[in-house]
Amino acid sequence: MAAPSKTKAIMEFGDFQTPFNLALAVTRLLRDLGVRPSAILEPTCGRGAFLTAAAMTFPEAQLFMGFEINPVYAQQAMERLVEINSAGDRLVHTGNFFEVDWKNVISSNAGPWLILGNPPWVTSSSLGAIGSQNIPAKSNIRGHSGIEAVTGKSNFDISEWMLLQYLDWLKGLGSIAVLCKTSVARKVLSQLWKREIGCITSIYKIDALEEFGAAVDACLFVAQLLPHAGSRKCLIFDSPAERVPSGSLGMWNGYLISDMDDVGHLEALWGPEAEYSWRSGVKHDCSRVMELSRTPQGYENGLGEIVDIEEEFLFPILKGSDIGNERTEPRGAMIVTQKAVGEETSMLEVAAPRTWNYLLRHQGLLSKRGSIVYRNNPRFSVFGVGPYTFASWKLAICGLYKNLRFVPVGPVGGKPTVFDDTVSFLACNSEAEARFLADLMHSDEAQEFLNSMIYWADKRPITVDILKRLSLRKLARVLEREKEFDCFSASNSNAKEPARLLFAS
Repeated sequence: MAAPSKTKAIMEFGDFQTPFNLALAVTRLLRDLGVRPSAILEPTCGRGAFLTAAAMTFPEAQLFMGFEINPVYAQQAMERLVEINSAGDRLVHTGNFFEVDWKNVISSNAGPWLILGNPPWVTSSSLGAIGSQNIPAKSNIRGHSGIEAVTGKSNFDISEWMLLQYLDWLKGLGSIAVLCKTSVARKVLSQLWKREIGCITSIYKIDALEEFGAAVDACLFVAQLLPHAGSRKCLIFDSPAERVPSGSLGMWNGYLISDMDDVGHLEALWGPEAEYSWRSGVKHDCSRVMELSRTPQGYENGLGEIVDIEEEFLFPILKGSDIGNERTEPRGAMIVTQKAVGEETSMLEVAAPRTWNYLLRHQGLLSKRGSIVYRNNPRFSVFGVGPYTFASWKLAICGLYKNLRFVPVGPVGGKPTVFDDTVSFLACNSEAEARFLADLMHSDEAQEFLNSMIYWADKRPITVDILKRLSLRKLARVLEREKEFDCFSASNSNAKEPARLLFAS
């Protein structure tokens, strides 16, 4: 059998070796922060850059221990480690992170422990997609329930899972210092505070493209676990060499925010007064079949086929890139097979036989849609549909773009415009309502509120979860436009339409 590709190996085992100079900068920073470990552990040590740097920086430590799944790397790490003049025991074991008895390892020394390193920057679903067995047992580490647990929110970064394990091993005593994606650092930070684990934390930005050739927003995350530390503020630094912070993160109302020094504007606008509900666009997971572009010859699908089907189930579509660039003239159409989630689709055979036959011809592709939400649901189902999908006007924003521009979108040819699932929107009855809501969302008050919640370096910075934290009624009240708000919301039945389950039980 051929050896796995380098790309697959990097993905599966996180084979991004830490440059020694970066590792040394990290350990020197830790010493400046007052970290004085008795025992040092790197659970995925690679060729040993961190262990070597730690031995140079903390020669008084009693134990330096590493584990590495690659036996060649483990040998190299041990050879580098023994060259350093330090008094402590030095051990590098060959072992799989997910098979080592870590609690027994930690109990071998009274500590205080320093756990450091550079665990894999890959998600559980990515490893599953390549058939990797180098993965923890399936779990829902953040406690999501129902539809959230099966549509992506229970997916997690392997390094996030590892860091939470580190915290469990240390039982509130010791320090961790880990290179990771900044999004992972924030999630672990949130878990620390929600679990009320005493800690002093900091985030140091790193240039992952320069250090690892990876276009990822990454950082060094440091947590010093102390039983009586009550801080709920994490300082952010522009690099491990910086000693003056450039910003901070805090927790307010159970959410991480970027400015803990001024939460007054948040209190004034925080939900739950939500006469309007933010929705996501239609989810179908098969754009080659379900999305059609207009050509001089007629509609063409993503397979290059000219498609002749009924218009009844075709709706003008704007994709996230359209909304992100404020384009409101649809260039194609989407097949929407249902008016509500779970609605039977077999009626298409009679109501729209050409559409039905088209879907049948491509049922091979449609049946390969991987999401669990398609199981036990009618054939050719889509999701994220309800009365709000077919509202005549909408106020839309793309979750992938780095700006807070809200775009009023109206019908085309008498049919409502629909969106792909990278778009979030409010359902409106009229152009006047959509433009009124746009004025609210573009106000300084709304923009400041949302900016305090959004992390612009994320792949999808703007989410329904963030948007719904802002109470539109309270916003209208602050802007002295509550009477207009009442007039529009009272006549908009779609605004209050409850969310539906996305899968059959």
